[in-house]
This record gives sequence, structure tokens and C-alpha cells, in this order.
Amino acid sequence: MTRLLIVGPPGAGKGTQASRITSTYGIPDISTGDIFRANIKNETPLGVQVKAIVDAGDYVPDSLTNELVKARLEEDDAQGGFLLDGYPRTLEQVHYLDELLASKGQKLDAVVQLVADQDEIVSRLTKRAEEQGRADDSEDAIRHRQQVYLRETSPLIAVYRDRGQLVEVDGLGGVDEVADRIKQALRDRGVLPLAERDDASSDESVA
Repeated sequence: MTRLLIVGPPGAGKGTQASRITSTYGIPDISTGDIFRANIKNETPLGVQVKAIVDAGDYVPDSLTNELVKARLEEDDAQGGFLLDGYPRTLEQVHYLDELLASKGQKLDAVVQLVADQDEIVSRLTKRAEEQGRADDSEDAIRHRQQVYLRETSPLIAVYRDRGQLVEVDGLGGVDEVADRIKQALRDRGVLPLAERDDASSDESVA
């Protein structure tokens, strides 16, 4: 089982690396945005609650987000591990996740933090906005999102760093280059890609 969490500032390529991680480790990418959309689309009881809150322009409360994530983690494809993306976002959610996993005798194997120089990210996103003609993506707006990310995630990152679960990876560079850094950083912690786990199992059975 491989249970991971990925965090990173907007523009650091988190979505791209999340998809790489899920294929490399054979686990589903569980993002709160996808969970919200799926429940709203399928009109589940929780989804109906989320839609009413979102339509009113309000934030989905921790209690409801926690219930949605719990339901998703109980689905069959998540029994062999998962990659959480966008959750937890608050310290309350961190504690809820701790208790949820502990109730199953589990815990996170690692928290992957994509680290990138803020000025470099702002430069990259500003250039992309200009190329795509996105006038609303001004440098000020991009910097604001970076600051919001730092403010929201700093307390969470501090918790996981104190626990020794944080794996910091340079998020700047080519997609393959960053993916290899993540793989090596996790390997150093004993978290092996699916192919390497299969090879190890084969070696043991031969022995």
C-alpha cells in the first residue's frame, strides 16, 4: 500500500506530477475538486448539500469535506493506497485524516511538497497568461494566489515536517526530471514504484 499526499503552489506542475505518481505507484489520484464534481453530478445526498453551498457562493465546511473524502477512501480502488491532492487544507482536516487512517491501522507514507521559487513561478505563469490572452491573470493576481497558498498550507507543512513525513522536491525543471526527483525521494524513504515492488515480490518467490 502506498498512501501519499501532494502539495505545491499554483503553477508548480502539481496536477501533471500527480498523474505521473498515480501511474508510477498504481494508486488513484483523489482530489477534492473531482470528489465534489462527481457527487454533484451523481446527485448523491452529500453532493446535493455541496451544490447548495457552492451555488450560494459559500465555502464547503470541513465537516462535509471530511465526509466526502471518507466516502471516497472507502471505494474499492483506494484500498491499495491513494494520492491525496487538495486535501487536507486545514489543521482540522489534518486531524480528521489522522484519526480516519488510524482507525484502519494506517498512516500516510509521505507528503510530497513541490518547492519552487515564487518569482520563477510568477514569471512562468505571467508568460503563459500573455500567450493565452488571459488578461485576468495579471502578475498581481498570480502573486496573490501564491500568497494565499503559502498562508493556507504553511501550518500543514509544518505539522508534516515535524513528523518527519515531508519530502521536499524541487518542482522546477522538465516534467520527467521532476518526476524522477519525486521517485528517488520516495525510494529513499522506502516507498517503491509499483514495478519495483513487483520485481521484489518475484525475487522473494524465487528465493
